[in-house]
Amino acid sequence: MDQAVTLMKYAQANPAARETRVISVSSGKGGVGKTNSVVNLAIAFTRMGKRVLLLDADLGLGNLDVLLGLAPRYNIGHLLRGERNIKEVLADGPGGIKILPASSGVQELTSLSAEERLALASHLETLESEFDVMIIDTGAGISDNVLFFNMAAQEIMVVVTPEPTSITDAYALMKVLLHKHGERRFKLLVNEARNRKEGIEVYRKISLAAERFLSISVEYVGCVLLDENVQKSVARQKAVMELFPGSKACQCYEEIAREISEAPAEGALKGGMQFFWRQFLDRNI
Repeated sequence: MDQAVTLMKYAQANPAARETRVISVSSGKGGVGKTNSVVNLAIAFTRMGKRVLLLDADLGLGNLDVLLGLAPRYNIGHLLRGERNIKEVLADGPGGIKILPASSGVQELTSLSAEERLALASHLETLESEFDVMIIDTGAGISDNVLFFNMAAQEIMVVVTPEPTSITDAYALMKVLLHKHGERRFKLLVNEARNRKEGIEVYRKISLAAERFLSISVEYVGCVLLDENVQKSVARQKAVMELFPGSKACQCYEEIAREISEAPAEGALKGGMQFFWRQFLDRNI
């Protein structure tokens, strides 16, 4: 039987109660505040009434739990080895978010096999009706895992700072995703901007280069202004949204969450493995 027909029949027999928006967050280089942005955007989404799942996809070197001062008992390694189910592995985070933690210092998970990717996708499918937004915190760079999680997401957001190395590496990440996987749409978040004008200028540089040399679309979702409260929060292993509500950074995260939420979700089913793929078929049946 044709594979598309099989998938559509499966989707009709198992309708999803609500769609889950899947957003991967990546960066060309480390140290740009990617994970910090993921955590604070997640809290901003929960304050908008959304149910949020965070997937720490830096599988061998995860630090999302460390950033939040959590000590989860289980992680994705336990899930993939069949030692625990996904409900047992999920950890509680601030603001009601749920976290699927990665392991740290486990080299075997730094490059998932095809079977492990399929198993992870199958486990996540069981959560399809329980969350409105899933944010995937990928590792930095262009490893196989990073590329896989970006392609498995519905939308890709790249975090960049005004540093030249960050800008060139963000461009390189988009270039690789285009050439290896045909990805042509990206969102851009500028972190640690000294002012809003600088944020727009960073976006303009990347967007012009991407349009001229790659013919791809880059959408600006906003910037997070430099704020000393962010570093204070990191030192205390808390989100700045928790410790310093009303700070400059918090206002930026709230604006960006609102910008993303109000924009229509990407609706196309990609060619490869995609998390919560069934909802895309539901939409088009």
